[in-house]
Formats: sequence, C-alpha cells, structure tokens
Amino acid sequence: MTRGTRQPPRPTAFLNARLIDPTSGYDGPGGLLVIDGEIADLGPDLGRSGLPADAIEINCNGHCLVPGLVDMRVQLREPGEEHKETIATASEAAAAGGITSMVTLPNSDPVLDQVAGVEFIARRARETKGTKVYCYGAVTRGLEGQHIVELGLLAENGALGFTDGTKAVASARVLRRAMSYASTFDLLILQHPEEPDLASGGVMNGGELATRLGLPGIPRDAEVMMIERDLHLVAMTGARYHVAHVSTADSVAAIRAAKARGLKVTCDTAPPYFILTEAEVGDYRTFAKLSPPLRGESDRAAIAQAVADGTIDAIASDHAPHDQESKRVPFAHAEFGIVGLETLLPLSLELVHQGRLPMIELIRRLSTRPADILRLPQGRLAKGAPADLLLFDPEAKAVIEVDRFRSKSKNSPFDGRPVKGHVLRTLVDGRTVYEAYA
Repeated sequence: MTRGTRQPPRPTAFLNARLIDPTSGYDGPGGLLVIDGEIADLGPDLGRSGLPADAIEINCNGHCLVPGLVDMRVQLREPGEEHKETIATASEAAAAGGITSMVTLPNSDPVLDQVAGVEFIARRARETKGTKVYCYGAVTRGLEGQHIVELGLLAENGALGFTDGTKAVASARVLRRAMSYASTFDLLILQHPEEPDLASGGVMNGGELATRLGLPGIPRDAEVMMIERDLHLVAMTGARYHVAHVSTADSVAAIRAAKARGLKVTCDTAPPYFILTEAEVGDYRTFAKLSPPLRGESDRAAIAQAVADGTIDAIASDHAPHDQESKRVPFAHAEFGIVGLETLLPLSLELVHQGRLPMIELIRRLSTRPADILRLPQGRLAKGAPADLLLFDPEAKAVIEVDRFRSKSKNSPFDGRPVKGHVLRTLVDGRTVYEAYA
C-alpha cells in the first residue's frame, strides 16, 4: 500500500434487527449492509446468500434499526454564545440522542443573514465530523423584521429554509414579500407563531394559573392569530410554509383546515407540548419556561392527538440551551427554552408506549417527514441512501439525569423522569458517532 493512502472502511452488516422504514412501510425482522457510507443492501433475507468476506457483523438482538433522527429545530449558540453550547458539544449530545441531522436557527451572533454565516456553519460541521449540521437563513436582516435577505443566494449556499428564529415576522407586508420571493424559488418559510403585540411582556400561558402566580400571561390566541394571518398569505403567494412548535388546539384546527384546502403547509411540535402542562411551572420553576409557553391539559391532549393523526408532521427537540445565570433568576427575568437533544427519543416514545401511535409512525415524525420537508436524502432505509442510522432498544428503562447530558447546558424540566428507550448506536454516513457503553 502506498504510504499515506487510507484504506476504505470495511463493510458493516447489521443482523437480527427489527428494521423500520416509514417510506416503504416495512416493520419487521431483517438486516442491513453498509458499504462506503451508503446502504448497500437490506431486508429480511440479508446474509442468507453470504456477505462480503471482510464485513464486520453486528448482532442487533432484535432491537430497532431505523433512519437516524432529523431534528429540524435546534439552537446551537455558535457563533456568539459558546459558553451555552457549541457545534461540537451539540453534535455529541445529538449523537447520544440518536439524531444524525439537525438544523440550527439563525439567531446566533452574528445572525445568519449572509452567505458567510451559512458557510461558517458548514465549515464547523465538517471540522466536528459528528452529526450532520445544517442551518436556516434569516428571513429579515438582523432578525429585525424590516428588510428581507437574499433568500435565493443563501439557499444556493446551503440554507434549508428561512425563519426569524424565536421571533415572528410581525409585518404582513414584509412576510408577503418574503413568501412571494420564496415561492419563485420553491423555498421554505418557517414561522414562530406568536402575535408579538399580544404576547408582549408575557412569560407563561395566560389564564387562571398565571393570575394566581402574579405573572403576565401570553394568550393562547396569540398563536392561532399569527397562523391564520399567515395562512392567508400562503393562499395569496403559493409559498411553502412551516409552523414551528405548535402548542394549542386552535392552531391544530387551523392547520388541519389549511391542509384540507390544499395549501402547502406543514408543522412540528416538541415533546413538552404533548407531555407537560402549565402546572409544571409550579412555584416559579424557570426550567418550565418555554416559548411558546406550556399550555393547559386540553391543549396538551390536542397536540398529542394531532401528532397521532398526522396533522402535526414532525417532532423536533426545540433545543434551547441556557447557562445557570440565564435560568436561576426570578421567573419573569429567566430566558425561554430548554435543552432537548438527548431526551427527544425517549420522551417521544411515550406516545408509542401509551398506544397513541405505532412505532413506524413515530419514526416517520422524527425522521422521514422532517427530511421530506427539508428535502434531505436522509430519513429512509433504501439502497443507495446515506447510512445515517439509529439502533435503539425501545423497552430499556432509564431515568433522565441532566448531570449526565453531553450538552453544555442542563436546563430541562425532565430531570429525574423515568422513561423507556435507550440509544445503542448512532451512525452518520456509516461511521459510528455514538455507541452506548463504548
């Protein structure tokens, strides 16, 4: 062998697995062969006619082998707030959570509103060599809601969609211009659905509990009002429109009706919105301060049902890391958001264990549909597809321990919660980026 020449990685055969692929609809026993970072073969008969002589064989012991999770809403804090999170630490946390691709919001410092910012994320992701990292571009310059960015140019350089992150684009005129521009190039516009004037100053869900705690509330209507306004703009422009972290029953109803009309509308939610309620705030627990805020029981139940019936297309982590100085302050002054990369899978699995939806549909929400919305080749088990894979035991019991998180930040209301579901191995392009107990 010539000095310095790297040998190609050996083929890897995953045998005795429960293969789950939402695209083909297959959920059953089988195996999968990885060669040169791609899925070379798969199915119930894999290995019966032999495998490559140099193949590494991995016995999956009947555990689930699925497309790696695609997390379409993450805040990485780099550049600008590396003390809270970096691309490297988030990538490590994501791999431990079974996430093989994630998309960061543009609300970094500087804002991702120019090509240089998009290129920076791509370069840092290549250097990290872990979970695949993509980004959204801002809709407006500096996230200020006034002047739209060069959407086409940013898309050409890798931006998967456009959003002002944790801010809604308040001006209907500005958003209409952005949607018209986006529809010309078939680009995706994502919205944080909250009417800013109505929500201004609020820190939790508006209602009896907020009044009793003496905290300013954010009305439920602030969410659906923004969605319904935007849906009119979608009808006017024909743009592809995605609603982030849906949290109320009224929002679900509006989106369901829009889909029935044939509008190009998709949406996601995050586990807190189908697991927790505003009662989690309790005695001013800042780790339960989210944006949008946790709602009441009827909304929680509606979100769980919408995930089950497919109205909600995807489940994202909504990962928002904060340091202690940002959370261990009076509730009104605390930052919004929690970490979610390492809890996305086990928390979402609660829907399966409760009998709300079958495993194949959960994988669709966590992997296949996000990939489809973002037009990524991931999210499927098929010959020639990227070998971005997740092997996990859905029945393994565990307890969430935030002190063991790989994320730099530990702000989670789920500390100490018993769960079922354990990631055994995560692969990106056939490379193992996480292995339990390794």
